[in-house]
Amino acid sequence: MCERKKTVLCGASAYEKKYYFNRQFGAIPESIQEELHIICVLFTEEVGGVFTIAFEEDGNIIMETNADGDDIYYDEVSSGLLVAEIRRNRQELFEALSLYYRVVVLNEEIPVQET
Repeated sequence: MCERKKTVLCGASAYEKKYYFNRQFGAIPESIQEELHIICVLFTEEVGGVFTIAFEEDGNIIMETNADGDDIYYDEVSSGLLVAEIRRNRQELFEALSLYYRVVVLNEEIPVQET
């Protein structure tokens, strides 16, 4: 299986107690950057391991989590459930980020819907 290219937007590590935000996306409003920071840090506080939010080549948002092989505290089931919960609760945020990526990075023209 060929892994698709992705661009990491942000992530956090429970091991290093660090948060990372890709400065390539520094134009994203500060309030959204703060929300992403909170999502990532709370995820690693609750589940452990490493958590990243990234853009796929087409602009779709993916969330990935993993842990060191010897991390006995990391729970894969809980991490999967939490990713699903975050995706559900933050659906509008991720749709807006995907649109941002498609317009700003991929230079797509998005048709305007008239109401």
